[in-house]
Order: sequence, then structure tokens, then C-alpha cells
Amino acid sequence: MYYPDDLVEEVRMKNDIVDVISGYVRLQKKGANHFGLCPFHNEKSPSFSVSGPKQMYYCFGCGAGGNVFTFIMEYENYTFAEAVKMLAERAGVNLPEIEYSEEVKRKESRKSRLLEINKESARYFYYQLRSKRGEAGYRYLAERQLTEETMKKFGLGFASVSSNDLVQYLRSKGYADDLIQEAGVAGFDERFGLHDKFWNRVMFPIQDTNHRVIGFGGRVMGDGKPKYLNSPETAIFDKSRNLYGLNFARTSRQGRMILCEGYMDVIAMHQAGFTEAVASLGTAFTIGQAGLINRYVKEVLLAYDSDGAGTNAALRAIGILKEAGLSGKVINMEPYKDPDEFMKNLGPDEFVKRIETAENSFFFELRMLQREYDLKDPESKTRFHREIARKLCGFSEEVERENYLEAVAEKYHIGFENLRRLVASYAAQTGVAVPVRRPKTGVSEKKNMPEENRKKAQRLLITWLTDEPEIYPKIAKYIRAEDFTVELYRKVADKLLEGLSEKDFSPASLISLFSDEEEQREVASLFNTKLEELQTKQEREKALHDIIYTVKRNSYEFYSERMGADVEALNQVIAGKKALEELSKTHISLDE
Repeated sequence: MYYPDDLVEEVRMKNDIVDVISGYVRLQKKGANHFGLCPFHNEKSPSFSVSGPKQMYYCFGCGAGGNVFTFIMEYENYTFAEAVKMLAERAGVNLPEIEYSEEVKRKESRKSRLLEINKESARYFYYQLRSKRGEAGYRYLAERQLTEETMKKFGLGFASVSSNDLVQYLRSKGYADDLIQEAGVAGFDERFGLHDKFWNRVMFPIQDTNHRVIGFGGRVMGDGKPKYLNSPETAIFDKSRNLYGLNFARTSRQGRMILCEGYMDVIAMHQAGFTEAVASLGTAFTIGQAGLINRYVKEVLLAYDSDGAGTNAALRAIGILKEAGLSGKVINMEPYKDPDEFMKNLGPDEFVKRIETAENSFFFELRMLQREYDLKDPESKTRFHREIARKLCGFSEEVERENYLEAVAEKYHIGFENLRRLVASYAAQTGVAVPVRRPKTGVSEKKNMPEENRKKAQRLLITWLTDEPEIYPKIAKYIRAEDFTVELYRKVADKLLEGLSEKDFSPASLISLFSDEEEQREVASLFNTKLEELQTKQEREKALHDIIYTVKRNSYEFYSERMGADVEALNQVIAGKKALEELSKTHISLDE
């Protein structure tokens, strides 16, 4: 759904970000900004900043940031259009009715009908569980020590022994056979015609993050096969992009999620107070599911079964979590098989202890790997050390690799330098990253300076200009948007400098130009770089000069490396170098 830019901006301006976020987070005014505990990660001291002047929020702890639309989208898991609609209603802004094409209308209408069918099916199963026909199912859940409150929370139900009860019920509600089948709650064959997909099963409704029923999982009563049966993929249900329990876990505010294997594990965890628990949906954990988790937290604790299959699943999940940029730890379930059994026997207090002592995922991988080697045999031990070196090469970032080198050397009693050389040797053979020995001074050569350091001056300048737009005339003669060498920074600087020149700029409105969530976060960070507190005018003038000079120098170096070798390019290089020399001697005054 598309709304005109001017209308979107009207909605944003009529929803003061401090007022909106105050409805979700307790804020306290400190200076020009308001601070509170971040709703997107678990923290004890407030690092969540909301700026009234900028109409932005930013967390210095986890990096979440954006404007009022971004907040509603992230907190409520809304689309942009849904966030605009909600805030428009809040501000009393009338949104136009959007005219859809007949094809779009047909698709949306069909999806709505599928959601209705799943909702009606969930109601039917819920009723059946509490009827005489559902006694076996209710008894099974009660024996699993689930309370009535928990059963209601998760909408648990029962599919009776009959094979067409649900189909008949849905037909009575006016739903066509093709839609019933398409919703995934019924199948068709030549012998039986349209028939229920689920019968004689305890039913687990699967909900999306907006609590809409999109599918089902069913656990058979007795020894029937398969033990667990799940809805097929439909227009509203993609197993690889949904997680069981996420509709509750996303608002747990624990700063982490606990990843389990099954429905009962998640339910048992929630009943015990661990509302951050989720599970994949009858399939192996996927990168799509990891990306979904990444929207809410950065840490995942694996609470997989303690048997061989669970261990292998955990090892696969660890690799996927790394790929998604998530940190992982493994919770020890022993002597019990899974979280459900653990809770029944040892309880939540002991589980808290297991969380506190959860094993770093890399060391879990090494511990599982160690089982394949006889460390009393020198040859086998050497092969194990080589395998460790191979896995250490998987860390592309030097600092992280060096930290793990030290930790692994200490844990496995390997000489640090010996292990370093082994990693370097393996890296050289395979062409992967080689650990670099840092200078003893701790100061890198200019040519090896990390890119992050090159970006710093650009971020500082953007923040300074945003905080103090009155300095724009002082830097306008030196800095252009093209001097920002990072593409995203350049886009922001272009709008920022243009707005300041016209004396009409809002950081919050700029964020709406970026649709990607990660880009919005990074843009928000550009307006919230921590500036050094400077006491005197002389200190401020020197700092501003140094920042401008650094940005200009980096720009000169960046474009010089990309110029050709003709006379014109040479002249440009010479002119740029001369301009830099002049700038280095120029005093930039903050006086009027």
C-alpha cells in the first residue's frame, strides 16, 4: 500500500515521538533528550534515547534507532503501511481509500478467507478439546502437567477420530471446498473425497507475530504415524519463515531467545516463565527463521534435545546463527532429554542456572569434535589440533580470531604461538584469512587502518551538523556531499546539506526515505554519534577543523585512487592536494 510522501510526513509530524514512545517505555528527561530502558534488548541501566528536537530514538546499547514509524514497525511488528495507518488514526489524519486492481483484490480477498478458515478451525479444535469427544486429548495435556491457563494461552485443541467433522463444520460456515483444501486443513483423494487432514490428534495452532492462525501442528493419540503432523505450505504459511511461539516471545524483552525443537518444549518453557522460548515448525532450523529472530534479539540459547539427533541439530543451528550475525550458546539439558522433561524434574530455578552456565557455541562445537579423537594418541591429538586451527580460520575478523586463539590455547593447553602458527599455516594452504601479528605499540600503519576508523569522522560531522545546524555556514565552503565516501553516508549528507542550506531539514523525515530496516538503524546511528564534550571555544574550533580536514583528506585519497592517468586527472590530484594543504592551515572560527 502506497501513501503520498506529503501525507506520510503529515502523519509523522502529528505524532510526537516522545508522546508515542512514552506509551510503551517509561521515559525520564535528561537534558534535551529523554532516556529509558530499551524495549528491544534486556538492560539494567537506561541507554535508550528519545530526542524531541530530532524526532528520533536511538539505543546506544543495541543500536536500534529510527523515527516514530520505525519504532511502531519494530515494536508491533507492523509493515510500514500498517504503522502509517495506526499513527494516522492516533492523530486523526484521514487516509485515502486505496484503489486496488482486480487481481490484487482477488489475492488479498483469498488470503483473508484462508485466515478466516484457519481461525474457525482453531475455534473448532478448541471446542472439541473441552467436549466429551476430546477427553483423551485433554487428559493427555493434563498428564503433561499443562494448566488450563496455558492451554488457553496457546489455543490448544483436539481433532476427533472422525475424518470429516471439520470439513462439514467449515462447509456449514459457507466456505467452499477449494478454499478449505487450500487452507491446508483438508485433503482430497478419489476414494474419500474432501476429508480432514487432522484426526485423533492434540492440535497446536501456529500463529504469526500478529497472533493470526496460519497453520497447525497435530500430535497423534496412541501409536499412530506420523507422531507429529503439520499443515502444508500455503499462501499464508511458510514454515521456513515462521517460528512457533514467536508471537509471544517477541515481546518478552529478555534480550535473547531460547530455541527449542518442539511445540511441547516451548509451551512448557512459557508455563515455567521463560516466555522467550520459540521452536522451528517441524523442519530443520533455517536462515529465514534466524533472520526473523535477528529482528528482535542478537543472542540465541539452544535448548535442543540432549540425544545424538539433538546434538547434530544444534551443530547445524550454530552455523546458521553465525551466518545470520547472531551469537549462540548451548544449554546443557542432561540428565534429561528436553526442556519439557527438565522442567518437570528440576524446575525453573535450576534452568536459570543452566542459562547462566550455557556453553559458548564455538566451544560446544569443539567439545563435540573432540569426541572423534583419542587425545592420548599423539597422532590423533595432532589431527584434533589441526581441526581446531581450521575452525579458527572461520573467524574473518582479526580481533575475534585472536580472542578465540587465546581462549582455545588456554582451554586445550596448546602453546599460543604454536596454535597461531598452525592457524597461519592452514590459512596459507587454503587461502582463508591469516592471523596478523599486531605491532607491539598497538598502533597500526595508516594503510592498515580499519575502515571503521575512516568512517568515524564522517559520522561525527553528520551528528554535529544535526545537533548544531547553525555551524552549517562555517563548513559549507569546505564540505560537499561527495566528500562522504560511504554510499549510505553520502545519501544522508546530500539530504542533510540540502536541507540545511534551505533551512528546512528534519532527521526523522530522512529516515523514511530508507525502506531497509538495517539501513534505518545505521542512518539513526549517524545522527547519534557520541561527540566529545569540549569545554572551550578553542577546543571546539580545533575539533571541528580536525573533523573537516579528516573528511576532506579521506575524500581526496578515495577519489585519487580511482582516477585515471591522464593529464586532467593529474591536475585534479594536484589541485586537491593544494586545497588540503590550505585547509590544514585554515582557522575555522565559530564566531558569528
